[in-house]
Amino acid sequence: MASSGWVWLARIKHTQGRKGEVFAEILTDFPEKFAERRQLWLLRGDTAADDEAALKAGVEVNPREVELLHHWQHKGGIVLHLAGVDSISAAENLTGMIVAIPREKRSALDEGEVYIGDLIGCALVDVAGAEPVTVGEIEDVDRSAGPVAILVVQGKSAEEILIPFAKDYLRRIDLEAKRVEMALPEGLVDLNA
Repeated sequence: MASSGWVWLARIKHTQGRKGEVFAEILTDFPEKFAERRQLWLLRGDTAADDEAALKAGVEVNPREVELLHHWQHKGGIVLHLAGVDSISAAENLTGMIVAIPREKRSALDEGEVYIGDLIGCALVDVAGAEPVTVGEIEDVDRSAGPVAILVVQGKSAEEILIPFAKDYLRRIDLEAKRVEMALPEGLVDLNA
């Protein structure tokens, strides 16, 4: 997930252990990349969703740089031990914070790969027919539904449309134009009605 200039990696849920470790929900498709990172940033969970709106509302958005000492995956999440967080009470203060990195520090992807957060806000266009048809705008990506991520699309008449993000359907992604082209099977869009 991404927000303005930040890429979200995890959301701290609660303390884990006695030495300041925290348990976090993983928000990245690449949790193995924590092994390559020592420098992370913490964003306040209530303002991280939209830094620009928070600034306009007068809420201070002040990312806090932290050093990652240790980490390990645990029960579907990740346990993080950050420098300077050495007690349960210090770890409690981090609950709800977003663990992030600046967008420009993301790892390079292989050809044909895309960051899920980059899909949000793109127009989904069905190119299966003779004329392209705009299905709607991608609002979210549900990775918990099964082996294939599900695009949550806001349709033209405000309905939510769920589209499998399957490679077989995908034809082109143009992030600069904020456009995802897919050849959808006939009737798939209507299944959501």
